[in-house]
Amino acid sequence: MTTAMPLQRPAISDREETAKRLLASSARKSYDPMIEVDWEAPVPDDKYGLTPEWSTLYGTALWEEMTLEQKVELTKHEAASVSSVGLWFEILLMQMLLRDVYGRDKHSRHVQFALTEVADECRHSVMFARAGERFGMPSYGPHPVIHKLGRIWGGFFKGANAYASVMAAEEILDMMQRDFMKDERVQPVTRTVSKIHVLEEARHIRFAREEVGRRLQGASWTRLQIERLNTAVVVYFVMKSMIRKDVYANAGLEPERAIAEAKANPHYKDKVRTSGTKLMQFLDSAGLVGGPSKRLYKRVNLL
Repeated sequence: MTTAMPLQRPAISDREETAKRLLASSARKSYDPMIEVDWEAPVPDDKYGLTPEWSTLYGTALWEEMTLEQKVELTKHEAASVSSVGLWFEILLMQMLLRDVYGRDKHSRHVQFALTEVADECRHSVMFARAGERFGMPSYGPHPVIHKLGRIWGGFFKGANAYASVMAAEEILDMMQRDFMKDERVQPVTRTVSKIHVLEEARHIRFAREEVGRRLQGASWTRLQIERLNTAVVVYFVMKSMIRKDVYANAGLEPERAIAEAKANPHYKDKVRTSGTKLMQFLDSAGLVGGPSKRLYKRVNLL
């Protein structure tokens, strides 16, 4: 990966100015998914659950053998899996934000935007849950072990690592959903859900990016190593959780073959690597890529 320019760390005094701008943006452009999404609209039989090029089987021999009906069914399950992981992480994010502002001045714009973000994430969580329900999909979520580890993360992670992890997870969803929302081959529900999430998450990503810079000011070498590894571990587990292996059996495919072809799929690996370039450049510029963390990023195809 090309070495990024060092991160220009925002001054602590800029925190309130950033929060003021983000609050103004929230006031101008926020969405209620219960109104914006037509939850009663028919689910077309010939529309994919997500952009087919984002399917883990796209480009494989198995994909070429599948009928349109099978491809549509698989991508609905994959979309439900992605949404369920988004929902899981939104809940962790809300916990982190509320813990972070608990002892801060509630009159500050910084705290008020954090609370505004929590309100956004509440709506997003319901939206993701409703989308899976509308497609009649299982409630996937991360693997039970990862779900339990999330409880630990939710209770102890804080500071730069928490904001970097949140920003990274949101960027991962964002890089997929920017394609979903523009693709007319995709289910209308998926497109609208993706559009709402992308537009509102742009503020959240900005908020988190700047906090990472502030929280890492003056970080010691030892602390930076810890922050690197912790962030990479969270990104690793989020990426590994995106598509649960049982989506293949649930979509009517032979699971062993589907899992093997998805695991070896060069197209999907390239798609993740290319789409994740902006995220990895930011993490690198922040000093959060190096040592053991590189191996974890490579294992989930981000490097």
